[in-house]
Amino acid sequence: MARTTHPGACPLDCPDTCVWQLTVEDGRAVALRGDRDHPFTRGALCGKVNRYLDAVNGPDRLTTPYVRTGPKGAGRVSFRPASWDEALDRVAAGLRASIERDGPEAVLPYYFAGTMGLVQGWTMGPRLFAHLGASRLDTTICTAAARTATRSVYGGSVGFEPESIVDAKLIVLWGANPLATNLHLWPFVQQARERGAYLVTIDPLRTETAARSDEHIAPLPGTDAALALGLMRGVLDAGAVDEEWLAAHTVGWAELAARLAEWPVERAAAECGLPVEVVHRLGARIATTRPTAVRVGLGLQRHHGAGQAIRAICALPLLTGDFRYPGGGALVSTSGHYPIDEGRVVRPPDLPAPPARSINMSRLAAVLTGEADPPITSLVVFNANPAATAPDQNRLLAGLRRDDLHTVVLEQRWTDTCDYADVVLPATMQPEHLDLHTSYGHHYTTLNLPVTEAPGEALPNTEIFRRIAAALGIDHPRLRDSDEELARQLLRDSPVSFEELCARTYARTTGVAVGSAPYAAGGFPTADGRARLHDPSLARLGVDPVPGFTPPVEAGDAALATRFPLVLLAPAGKFLMNSTFASLPWHTRRTGPPRVHLHPDDAAARGLVDGDAVRVRNDRGAFLAAVAVDDATRRGVAFTYKAYWARLSPGRATVNAVTAVRDTDLGGGPTFHDCRVEVEPVPAELLVVDPPADAAPVGPPAPAEAVPAG
Repeated sequence: MARTTHPGACPLDCPDTCVWQLTVEDGRAVALRGDRDHPFTRGALCGKVNRYLDAVNGPDRLTTPYVRTGPKGAGRVSFRPASWDEALDRVAAGLRASIERDGPEAVLPYYFAGTMGLVQGWTMGPRLFAHLGASRLDTTICTAAARTATRSVYGGSVGFEPESIVDAKLIVLWGANPLATNLHLWPFVQQARERGAYLVTIDPLRTETAARSDEHIAPLPGTDAALALGLMRGVLDAGAVDEEWLAAHTVGWAELAARLAEWPVERAAAECGLPVEVVHRLGARIATTRPTAVRVGLGLQRHHGAGQAIRAICALPLLTGDFRYPGGGALVSTSGHYPIDEGRVVRPPDLPAPPARSINMSRLAAVLTGEADPPITSLVVFNANPAATAPDQNRLLAGLRRDDLHTVVLEQRWTDTCDYADVVLPATMQPEHLDLHTSYGHHYTTLNLPVTEAPGEALPNTEIFRRIAAALGIDHPRLRDSDEELARQLLRDSPVSFEELCARTYARTTGVAVGSAPYAAGGFPTADGRARLHDPSLARLGVDPVPGFTPPVEAGDAALATRFPLVLLAPAGKFLMNSTFASLPWHTRRTGPPRVHLHPDDAAARGLVDGDAVRVRNDRGAFLAAVAVDDATRRGVAFTYKAYWARLSPGRATVNAVTAVRDTDLGGGPTFHDCRVEVEPVPAELLVVDPPADAAPVGPPAPAEAVPAG
């Protein structure tokens, strides 16, 4: 039997963007491991992706188009298989009807990071809808607050070079849990510790990362800005502000210094629910330790004051001058370093793209239930599963059930969102198509080439959108560009060519060298090269130009706390990637059924013990879970892992039945962690889940070799 090994890229929504080696035997993917030579992957894959071939080879792959014949929301029993011609005719007819009745803005593409690939995820689909004049999607669901905040302070999503964290003497992981969500950074952190670095994790929860740190600080949810202000005040009080560097490379220090006068350490500690000595001690450590690296996670931006929180955290290493040193400064994302202009590829100059309104994807529940005018009457979903991942689940599902909403879903397996579609189209997976990947956690660009055949009639997203364009009678050559042509267009300003990536798979393309301090002499991507501690442009948005503390809406609402006394967080787990893998047997066994974690005092106050069945509720809805009683969380704070599918969960609801449609102070991001609930006991039998009668087979996948995480 012919057995060959091919390089490729992990496509999932993770800062690590691993390079892997895929073994193919007689056209079938049979083994997968991390690339040992890649500087960041270093031979290991995470617990999620080690079993990626279960998804590729699983018996539940979609292999043919489906069209709906029964009621929405009833599941797969409401569908029958169809030919591509019939399915595309239905797609085109629905889109035409919306455009003719309400104009092109009645059409909404809804997509995100089901694949992070620039070709399959972010070019041809958005290009087609831009040409139609459809509503444009404001992709806020993950990093909107962070993007806006880092652009305000640094001019873009930039920061220290991640591999250079080995040179840091103090590492602060702020709202970051790399052992679950950024695994390949951890060896660099450990190398720094071997050289004597001190590791602090700031997180309301005692995560695995927090437990393995030298110090864990657990502020109240949504108070990160207050803590950052208190730490800056501590640096100021210690006389450790790098006045020379600040004067040369920032603007707004006088305004921020005036703000810090209002924030003695005692006030910050009180807002955060922390002992004063804890804040004093960390402030003193930051004041005296160069370089300090602050790695900012994405979870802390899921509350109303997220933008100001990230601005304040990003300001902290500016005061200390840590950007002078390799491994020093702050980092939220590396994405701003890549020389790729996606917008130019989505809207090329020779393809007309009429102006159109923007729709905030985080507000989909509101948009589909009356917020949009004209209403959205055609929804095309790809690389996303909003029925499982968008907030205010009950209102969202009511919108998806609308009889006048024409919904098309491109998918690899039958998800919650498919239940509400009119047409479901089968899409390929990573070994079956070409894609191009940058990263938001390192500085390498990677090319993924197809090495196996797609199952059945599945097609790449790009080809599906080419066929939709043809079905609509659109014959512009830019809507026939091949995947290779799209990749070449994306690489036009890159220092590496398509041919070089074909030969090498990956290349460092950002111009930021390992061991460098890219902003030692300023040069931030702002108009004047200076970082901004005061941003007057924010005043036009109604946001304070100086970093400050915006309290969380629900978590900080004392009146609401009398009815819903627990603040609920929904972090990422180790074995699910957003909602990807949530239907696969191995991943669901490792993840376990839904559980809500309570501090022992909160459990005792409700007469609950470990394993009891409960309903977690507020005014928006409820979901069912078992109780986990532990001290991983502080009193008054509960948590449950996100990403379960409702159709496979008790009561057919998940944590997003209780989350709100509410915007962050900057960027219009979602506020999943700004949520209050109560927990009450229910009969144990309510936790029994009967698999949907219409579900695809979920038996064990055909055997494939898996290499454990290193």
